[in-house]
Amino acid sequence: MRIAVTGSIATDHLMKFPGRFHEQLVASKLDKVALSFLVEDLEIRRGGTAANITFGLGCLGLRPLLIGSVGPDFAEYRAWLNEHGVDTGGVRESEVHHTARFTATTDQAGDQIGSFYAGAMTEDVGIELGPLADAHGPFDLVLIGPTSPDAVLSFTAQCRALGIPFAADPAWQLARFDGPQVRELVDGSAYLFTNEYEAALLEQKSGWTPADVLDHVDVRVTTLGSAGVRVERAGEAPIEVGAVPDAVLAEPTGAGDGFRSGFLAAVAWGLPFERAAQLGNMMAVHVLETIGTQEYQLKAGTLCDRFAAAYGDAAAADITSNLSTY
Repeated sequence: MRIAVTGSIATDHLMKFPGRFHEQLVASKLDKVALSFLVEDLEIRRGGTAANITFGLGCLGLRPLLIGSVGPDFAEYRAWLNEHGVDTGGVRESEVHHTARFTATTDQAGDQIGSFYAGAMTEDVGIELGPLADAHGPFDLVLIGPTSPDAVLSFTAQCRALGIPFAADPAWQLARFDGPQVRELVDGSAYLFTNEYEAALLEQKSGWTPADVLDHVDVRVTTLGSAGVRVERAGEAPIEVGAVPDAVLAEPTGAGDGFRSGFLAAVAWGLPFERAAQLGNMMAVHVLETIGTQEYQLKAGTLCDRFAAAYGDAAAADITSNLSTY
């Protein structure tokens, strides 16, 4: 299964605040917030939604195509991704912008405040999927992740025009779209990925009920944090899969991207959605337990042992059979 992933490619600047954000907020002054947090450390890591997802897919043995725009500072990052099984042939280099930057501060409870500089990502709107599919495809699925709003709309329209199945993953860019645009992004998608908050925001903006959403997508996947994940299809009973127990939080950035890589890898292997959700949860935990979104290491034996402890021997056997060659 040939998977292409569009979306952000960025460098993450990750910091920790030794307190709780909510304790610094004054309810009567929320219209005039002026806060500065003295943080304890700084980690500079590779990141970006599309890069994170392709990294996970590459580590699981697939050869995903990364599609997006970067600056002239990308050479070392490109080599890293290539070493981890990612095809970067769909990455274009900007002549005027730096690679995007994400800056995030996480408090003791795992709550996070972040800012994102788009940089070269603003040029994604000029990327044409057709020529890339001719050169690197054909694509069996394009995951359309958050990038510049115009590019997200363009990639969606291109997939429809080219007849390429797509997964809608608007994530934090949902805030930038109005109701008609949200409906345009979601309608006809093979998969819709959101977290629980994004799911509610999507319904509010689109004006669709949960049942309406299922009428417009093939598979709706909603991550629920520590409660796991829910997978829904019209006319089918929801699949609820609990999170991996005993996860030790180090830094939450990119956990959702890890989930998507695990879920889509299992789909590519032809496994049922329950297994896809389980592998998604396992990949998310690998990200949660490391500082940085691409710093985890996958070892087949360790992964399958933990998989068996979390989801049973039969589930682990299904995963092991696909990891055995890596």
